[in-house]
Amino acid sequence: MNRIFPQPTALEENTEGEIKTFAGEEDCGGPFSCCSRRGFWLSVWALLLLVSLTAVLWLVSSFGLPPPAPVTRACATASNQTGFLCDDRQTCVPASLVCDGVRTCPRGEDEDSALCGNVPHSLPSFLVFRCSHPTAWTFEDKRCDGSNDCGDCSDEGAVARCPPCGPQGWGCTPTFFQYCGCVPRSLCRDGVQHCSDWSDEYACPGR
Repeated sequence: MNRIFPQPTALEENTEGEIKTFAGEEDCGGPFSCCSRRGFWLSVWALLLLVSLTAVLWLVSSFGLPPPAPVTRACATASNQTGFLCDDRQTCVPASLVCDGVRTCPRGEDEDSALCGNVPHSLPSFLVFRCSHPTAWTFEDKRCDGSNDCGDCSDEGAVARCPPCGPQGWGCTPTFFQYCGCVPRSLCRDGVQHCSDWSDEYACPGR
């Protein structure tokens, strides 16, 4: 009968005092050990990271940072007129108060030098109304407000797409240059002729 002798375990020492290892376990004792290989790959990754960082810095210094996304500045004021939206995304400044020398936005961006450096050309187009005369302009919130801001009434007529006189106006041919076809009802029956036919004093019911 054959006798079966127990085999030494992986942790038992052999006759020469050496420690046996498990099958498949790497030996970290040689000059090209697993420890050396691990350090080599760490060095490779560190070098790649350094090269990538250097490339990014070179691109930024050569071409600059990408431009920021455009900020929408158009907004509607409490009176439903076109305005300028401040950085807090809550304050809406009426168009005619932009670049007036008074900081209305909490951070003062409505008076920024880039915005106000060459008015009206430096202003966003939504803040500007171009009159019939090529060199004349007014702020968008002055369009259809009953006053002759352009000087030729183009901001109060068909060019500006203004509605007929509202409940606050009286339609007539005005005698004052300031008005363009609509006289404020607050001026009716005040003893002063504002309409060429005197209708503001005899026909207008007033406010």
